Amino acid sequence: MQETRIVVLGDVFGDTGRKTLAKTMPEIVEKYQPDWIIANGENISGGNGISKKHANFLLQIGVDVITTGNHLFARNDWQEVTASVKNILRPHNMLPDNFPSKGIKRFSKEGKQDIQVMNLCGRVFMEPCFCPFQTFDRLFAELDSSVPLIVDFHAEATSEKQAFGWHAAGRASAVYGTHTHVQTSDARIITSNGRNTAFITDIGMTGSRDGIIGVDRDTIIDRFLGGYSDRFTAGDLPGKAEGAFFLIDGSGAVQTESFRFFAF
Repeated sequence: MQETRIVVLGDVFGDTGRKTLAKTMPEIVEKYQPDWIIANGENISGGNGISKKHANFLLQIGVDVITTGNHLFARNDWQEVTASVKNILRPHNMLPDNFPSKGIKRFSKEGKQDIQVMNLCGRVFMEPCFCPFQTFDRLFAELDSSVPLIVDFHAEATSEKQAFGWHAAGRASAVYGTHTHVQTSDARIITSNGRNTAFITDIGMTGSRDGIIGVDRDTIIDRFLGGYSDRFTAGDLPGKAEGAFFLIDGSGAVQTESFRFFAF
């Protein structure tokens, strides 16, 4: 069977995240030699949403697939972005199926194994959306099970992320959580029906190392102290790039690990 090496990158947050990723990408590529790189870009533009310019920035520095989350919809131009940037996904279960943008797609690259990437949002402490568990079941039934399936599960609650991981185990090749910007220490292989799935509750973020979940820390502290703060802005450099590596053999996972690279 053909091995596929995949790197997934946590939410890229604002200008600090962009600078950090551009700086650390060569080191990440050198270490993991990925066939595919997937990055969550929902916070890349000012910490809230993704512009066409910044989506293309990710593609230009080597990202193959851009996933997103609930903050995709913070910008008025999100429909233009998802229509004009071919390798961007939106959380499939946040909108009806008849919307032109999608949260599931098969990707091809010359000389590499095809992959399928699915983008879903959780429901606990999140905006209303269709059930991600049922959406996964419905979409999976229409996929080619011999092609690796990678799922970005964008959710708040660790319990929901872990429940979804086990729900998709044996079907998805890898399931990883995004959204909280805090990397968990549970990267592992889980097995169901004799097939392995790589799993991690949350891969973390790419942004300010000393901010608070990517945001300027003084702004967040002021919010806790007084119940009000200025508009959120990205924290300063230095930065960190967090994510995970998956090694897929055929369509099942054989290795996974989380990582963290520092910049500036």
